[in-house]
Amino acid sequence: MTGAGSAVVIRRATGPDARAAADVWLSSFVAALPTVVSPRSADEVRGHFRDVVVPLRETWVAEAAGGDGIVGVMVLADDLLSQLYLSPDWRGRGLGDRFVRLAKERSPQGLRLWTFQVNKPARRFYERHGFVAVEHTDGGGNEEREPDVRYVWRP
Repeated sequence: MTGAGSAVVIRRATGPDARAAADVWLSSFVAALPTVVSPRSADEVRGHFRDVVVPLRETWVAEAAGGDGIVGVMVLADDLLSQLYLSPDWRGRGLGDRFVRLAKERSPQGLRLWTFQVNKPARRFYERHGFVAVEHTDGGGNEEREPDVRYVWRP
């Protein structure tokens, strides 16, 4: 296993990255949210990344040297940080920090995001980066029907 420093390049995703990016999403979702049931099958997630996320969204991937391949994915939509997922083995190594710095550079006027209330590590991470919780819901507005929280960051 290599470190998350210079051994990892963050770049825009291309079509061939879609499956690996989806696999990062899948492994991260299961590891970080074991109590949340995904409404989509693994094949549906991979198809969504292939047909929508990578070709139509501002999708960034973290590619590690040494054969690890794609180890992180971040998706932006204007001021919405819609997805930030890391391979479980790459959590806690500064890669998420690099993604958030990039998101702030891409949206210097501010950012917003949603995360599940149950995802306490993600909530601590975003709060450490200056995001403030501004809304809590019962989950009725998301596919998972899981209570969530909306965060905003303003410079």
